[in-house]
Amino acid sequence: MIDCHNHVGTDLLFYLHGDFPYAQHLVAMHDEGRALGVDRWIVFPFVSHLALDVTVFMDNKIKDEKGRLHDVPYAFENRRLLKEINVMFPEEGKHMLPFVMVDPMRNVAAQAKELRKLRADYRFYGIKLQTTILQANIKHLNDRGKVFLELAAEWDLPFLIHSSVAESDIWAQASNILDIAEANPHLRFCLAHSCRYDKECLDRVNALPNTWFDCSAHCIHCEGAVKDLPYIAPKARRFDSDFTNPGRVIADLAAAYPHKFMWGSDSPFYSYAGEINGQVVRLISTYKAEVAALKASPPDVVQRIANTNTRNLLKLHDESILS
Repeated sequence: MIDCHNHVGTDLLFYLHGDFPYAQHLVAMHDEGRALGVDRWIVFPFVSHLALDVTVFMDNKIKDEKGRLHDVPYAFENRRLLKEINVMFPEEGKHMLPFVMVDPMRNVAAQAKELRKLRADYRFYGIKLQTTILQANIKHLNDRGKVFLELAAEWDLPFLIHSSVAESDIWAQASNILDIAEANPHLRFCLAHSCRYDKECLDRVNALPNTWFDCSAHCIHCEGAVKDLPYIAPKARRFDSDFTNPGRVIADLAAAYPHKFMWGSDSPFYSYAGEINGQVVRLISTYKAEVAALKASPPDVVQRIANTNTRNLLKLHDESILS
């Protein structure tokens, strides 16, 4: 079983603003997941990076002007993760498939230079973007962030991209990600969070030859659908299933999109708690619940969505690392 979506490290924005989760240790994730039957993990750093102004994180603001602890987005975070995997905890690390994080808007030339240096020292297997928190429009992959498309082509790496359908989220619209994928048929893309159950986007993922989707943070997304919360596609566009039963939803998605659906927990973001507009929001799940929803399907379905489809996205040059 491959869990295709996991964060390792810490997020200063979430910690300083008082949000949860704000950290995950590699060994703790490995040990908890291993006990549940997970064998491999695609991992990447948390989202906020040290090239942002950390002095305004307590106010939940994203600024670039001052207060940076590093000049290059994710240069520290990516190398820190790969050192943790390869040097500090190599026994657990050998079960990891690390992706690097990138910011498509800020100091991209320096990011590309750092990635080339990192590539000379360590292996990584994909590129991850979460542009909502960074307030960096994913469409920058078409212009100032185009170098990341070029690196993905050069190294034959897939993208895993946070997706949204909420009107207020102008930075990570699933439709924009799909436009980028359609314009770059030589590259592979996975859209996270089941495109928030937007059937039009899911159908488009199914139609394109170079796109997949994952179900990261599945249980709290099902809860959002039941409560009709704004981060989920509205009912008129929503994939039809019984969202009171996360296992049923996984089975229905696997039947509708048999070769495009990948399972991932989004650990530790299978839960979220924070204060939004003066109100405390709590969306709570567990790693155990995410795995239980997956294993409610027959073994052949589990194998397909938690192994085969993920390997098709990865297209590993040496699959012996999975043995």
